[in-house]
Amino acid sequence: MTSAPATFSATRPTLWTPLTFAVFRAIWIAGLVSNVGTWMQNVAGVWLVTTLTTSALVVALMQTATSLPAFLLSLPSGVMADLIDRRRLLLFTQAFMVVMAGILGILTLLGEISALGILGFTFLLGMGAALNAPIWQTVVTELVPRPALPFAITLNGVSNNIARAIGPAVGGLVIAYYSPGYVFVLNGISFLGTWAVVYAWQRDPTRATGPAENFIGALQAGMRYVQYSPALYGVLVRTFAFSFGVSAMWALVSVVIARKLQLSSGHYGTMLSWLGAGAVAGAFLMGRTGSRLNFNQRVLLGSLAFVGTNLALALFTSVYWLYPVMFGSGVAWLMVMTSFSTTVQLNVPKWVQARVISIYMLVFQAGLSVGSLVWGELADRTTLTLSLVGAAGWMLLSVLLAIPFPMRSAENLNLDPAGHWPEPKVHSAIDPDDGPVVVMIAYRVAAPDWPAFRQATEQLTRLRLRDGALRAGVFADVAHPERITEFFYVATWGEHQRQHQRFTKEDQTIEARVKQFHTGSEPPHVTHLLAFPRTTNVEVATPLQNLEAQP
Repeated sequence: MTSAPATFSATRPTLWTPLTFAVFRAIWIAGLVSNVGTWMQNVAGVWLVTTLTTSALVVALMQTATSLPAFLLSLPSGVMADLIDRRRLLLFTQAFMVVMAGILGILTLLGEISALGILGFTFLLGMGAALNAPIWQTVVTELVPRPALPFAITLNGVSNNIARAIGPAVGGLVIAYYSPGYVFVLNGISFLGTWAVVYAWQRDPTRATGPAENFIGALQAGMRYVQYSPALYGVLVRTFAFSFGVSAMWALVSVVIARKLQLSSGHYGTMLSWLGAGAVAGAFLMGRTGSRLNFNQRVLLGSLAFVGTNLALALFTSVYWLYPVMFGSGVAWLMVMTSFSTTVQLNVPKWVQARVISIYMLVFQAGLSVGSLVWGELADRTTLTLSLVGAAGWMLLSVLLAIPFPMRSAENLNLDPAGHWPEPKVHSAIDPDDGPVVVMIAYRVAAPDWPAFRQATEQLTRLRLRDGALRAGVFADVAHPERITEFFYVATWGEHQRQHQRFTKEDQTIEARVKQFHTGSEPPHVTHLLAFPRTTNVEVATPLQNLEAQP
């Protein structure tokens, strides 16, 4: 199976378009089966721990064992996914989870497992899932063309919600008639199926360009990219605000069922089924009418829907009124989450994609975790109703974030490497670790153009910082103010070489906007300066030759 072509004939993609690509279709089906296995595993694990111990703390730690690996490994896994072949990483993570689930299943069937042992294996499986998640989201961009990407991400959300709806029920039946051990074995088999599909995928080889990044440098580059990308920064702010507010529903819906309505766990499962069904329906709804709403409008509508969800949980006294509310919440959940995820992926070039996705996932999980703690504590100290009303108020206020942090369309961005900077001419070979490096670009700008030039260079400065510069700025010659020099400071020569590959075709438009103000007869003069070596070797100490080209 080979990857998707860069273009396709469909003039207007639909929800079904990604499934026309064989690799995506195979991986999506395998992912659906694996997701069902994971939800079966969650039910079986909690149930088995409950039967093996009388400690409520140990039972509660099952959720910690599942979620803690995501906090510990989200960023490192994103870095590895950008530095190492993603197909090989997927094969490793799937094989690791096959082994862990298989061993847990065998020990359970032999009666040789304890509650603490289940906690340990759950943590190990959580590590595999945490390493797998950023890679899994990233490979979608390689399997479908860019215009179909929003629908591919929506289908992934559908997969998880279908699994959420049927996985616990199937797991419960297996537990009731056989043993939790069989659930664990079936989960391992589901990972094995995914491993086989990924193994059959003939991924296009990635060509290395420039010096290789080390782990710490790659992590810093990813965080710096987000810091100096307003579109991404805004999405992360709104993601945290949304997940913080929506966490009240996830954290307190079981409390509403058990304490307020005094109903059984069966009603709780039914509530979650309505939520999952709404998410699946939401995918089809967006497939038909989604093009009429941009991502910003979808997030606004979804946030307002959860204002209603929290108020309904606080005020309604009949579970039959809450079922359609949860169905609508499922529609809103999928609409908002796919909007956030798609916006992030459409705004990120391939070289830093997995790192940014891992940061996005970490921010989302942080909002859920902190929000659950806050709303749960507020419910304990005051009342359940007040906590849910407070969460509704938070969601309503979060809508105002659309003013300072609007989500703009990114479908037409061209984030392919520009590749238009020639390699600097140097007197002798330079070690990639040598540095720091200062790059200076000299312009001649007429006085009437200074305000517009300054505005254009502010955008270019942000790009320099985003792509690896530690400092950047613009200075004018005090004796001849029309002589203006842009500079940026990079830690090493290797990092500057990587800057050459990180500059995209979309960035070229900003660079061209700056260059149009240059009035000299020659192109802007570029100088590369390397920190003066501490050596007596004359050949090495010779200054680098100036270069009249792009940096």
